[in-house]
Amino acid sequence: MDRLRPRQRPAFSGFTKAEFEKLEKLLKESEEDLLSKEFCQKIARSFSSSAGRAGKPIIKWTEVQSWFQNRQRDSLSKVTSSTIMSKVAFVLPEACPPKKGHESSQEPIEGGEEYGDLSVLEFEARSSKDGAWYDVELFLAHRFVSSGEVEVRVRFVGFGAEEDEWINIKRSVRQRSVPLEPSHCPKLKVGDLVLCLQERRDQAIYYDAHIVNIQRRMHDIRGCRCIYLVRYNHDNTEEKVRLRRLCCRPTFYTLH
Repeated sequence: MDRLRPRQRPAFSGFTKAEFEKLEKLLKESEEDLLSKEFCQKIARSFSSSAGRAGKPIIKWTEVQSWFQNRQRDSLSKVTSSTIMSKVAFVLPEACPPKKGHESSQEPIEGGEEYGDLSVLEFEARSSKDGAWYDVELFLAHRFVSSGEVEVRVRFVGFGAEEDEWINIKRSVRQRSVPLEPSHCPKLKVGDLVLCLQERRDQAIYYDAHIVNIQRRMHDIRGCRCIYLVRYNHDNTEEKVRLRRLCCRPTFYTLH
């Protein structure tokens, strides 16, 4: 997966505060076809002739239409992602434990009510292209494969639609790893699974690794000074790294 992406054309952002408020109100309350040329032309003329736009460029109807399109697309993506996220939480219950007082369900949940606010969860997924883990921006769709397992189509943070992938939930989706802090250093031991930032001349990406050896050193004002020898799971290569390059599973905090 190439870390470099083509520069995207920025969305029009020349609306005034009052115009933004008007557009938001129309989005929520209007029963008209917001994307029709006639409607967008009417709004554009209204904005362009208002006193608040004096001395500013006129608004094109296509800019109004693009704003509505983007807002509707964003809303649909959030709803779709939230629905699929509830299925991810069902398959990965350790990522989102049920509320106290609820028994674990054997049926897929709709909306995730039993699991609290799923919007606060963050996930990462392992790309089939390079085996590295990337943060998930959106879950776009889901499907059942012939084996009966569930796959989700993932949009990675910082990447466009051309990099979307179908990912097996059980094997390659999990709750987002969190950076280790100096206070956790004494709790780490040989054999622990970590997510390690592998830094190379042309890229820096995260891979699963296991701690092979730890050279304990005194901590100072800069934090942890220990050296960790890790072995990457994807190619069995070893590297000495400092704590700042290591992340752990969220369960590490509850187990230690």
